[in-house]
Amino acid sequence: MSRTPKRSPILLAAAIALSFLPAGCFGHKKMAAKTPDSQNAEPDKILYDRALNDYQHGRYTESRLALQTLINSYPDSEYLAKAKLAVADSYYKEGGVEGLTQAVAEYKDFITFFPFLPEAAYAQMQVGMAHYRMMGKPDRDATQGHLAEQEFQTFLLTYPKSPLIPTAEQRLREVQEVLAEADFDVAHFYYVKGDYRASAARLIEVTQRYPLFSESDRALSMLGDIYRRAAKGAKNEQERATLRKQSDVEYAQILKEYPLSPLAGEAKHQLSQDGTAIPTADPQALARAEYDQKYGHPHIGMLTRVMGAVKSSPNVSTAARTGQPDLNPPGETNAPQGEAQGAESAAQNGSVAGTGSGGQNVTIQPVTPGESSSAPPTGSPVLPTTQDPPSKTASSPSAAPAASAPTPAQNSPRAADRAASQPTATDAAAAALSKSDAAAAAQDNSKSVKGKKAKAPKVNSGHESTSKRKKGLRKLIPW
Repeated sequence: MSRTPKRSPILLAAAIALSFLPAGCFGHKKMAAKTPDSQNAEPDKILYDRALNDYQHGRYTESRLALQTLINSYPDSEYLAKAKLAVADSYYKEGGVEGLTQAVAEYKDFITFFPFLPEAAYAQMQVGMAHYRMMGKPDRDATQGHLAEQEFQTFLLTYPKSPLIPTAEQRLREVQEVLAEADFDVAHFYYVKGDYRASAARLIEVTQRYPLFSESDRALSMLGDIYRRAAKGAKNEQERATLRKQSDVEYAQILKEYPLSPLAGEAKHQLSQDGTAIPTADPQALARAEYDQKYGHPHIGMLTRVMGAVKSSPNVSTAARTGQPDLNPPGETNAPQGEAQGAESAAQNGSVAGTGSGGQNVTIQPVTPGESSSAPPTGSPVLPTTQDPPSKTASSPSAAPAASAPTPAQNSPRAADRAASQPTATDAAAAALSKSDAAAAAQDNSKSVKGKKAKAPKVNSGHESTSKRKKGLRKLIPW
């Protein structure tokens, strides 16, 4: 009869304890139970999650392949809009000129297909940011800067309740700072060179379109000095008074809009010489100047200047931090009412022309779409008003002056002040300059060679050399 061996109580207790341990211990891999969600996941969601994972890890090409597969294979998917926006984001994140250009196209496609989604505002903002990142320095090509300005203006006018409005406004201020600096540098070059007519044309553009420009006070001071120089060369007292009055308008704007400017003292001195009342500072302009002086412009060290010279992107540290940027297109400035009336009268009377002593006929006339016209040479006389073709009447819809076009808001503080102070000063100044040119032409024609008939003035066909054009234009300048 066999006997059964007795088990030790210790071994029995150990066996019972091991039976209660989890199955994943001691190297045994625990099998994960499949949930109903993972079993029934849709293929479009799987593609989107895979693309999102690749995007987060910087694999942008693989991410776009999965997204394009989703877009082409599942056109009715609920992830279609997210996939198209993710494709644009991947190009934007990748960067570079090629990537940013492709990102602009993808963002605009998203706006076209999904204009009513909340993400459309984000897409429009990203279009402006793509051009902003491709924007060069003021002395480089300004194409990307103008495109960035246009896209940010479109965003501010189309999505006024978006939470991205403060960011878009600041980026627009920075873009307009770069564009204004480019025009101001050219105007300063002509001012130092002595070509005051070419300088004034650009200074008027800067002061009217970019009131938040950090050098607007200098631009106004230079413009006032140009009008005073023109007054010294005026032929009669009436023209001299008109030009001096326009100069006082420019100096008064410094005291109104830039009261903390270091040029305010010189502006007060010039106004006191003419017996003009000293204007009071605009409260909003004063508050903006105080804020920018305290918080807006940080100190730029030597290392920052050196790195800025090496970088291809512009330095926007001098841009304003407060104030409403200009939302008008480049061709629609907030011109005063007097300038608009002067444009209408100039359109009825015809184009303004001046003949130099060298036989050149320099004509200032508007160019309409569909008409061929040679562009005026650099430094040519440019009036501060916009003219319409004399053949069009006021009843024609296309004959309306540019100043009467509907604008979103009177963004430029100069418009109301100019209209209130001297509504027709600029027109009178332009007329005075035109009379001076006509008088100079008549005097030169009377000094023709004896015994020979005076030749008819040659029409500037745009094929003369630059030196000949400038030589003829200098004789038209009254100062």
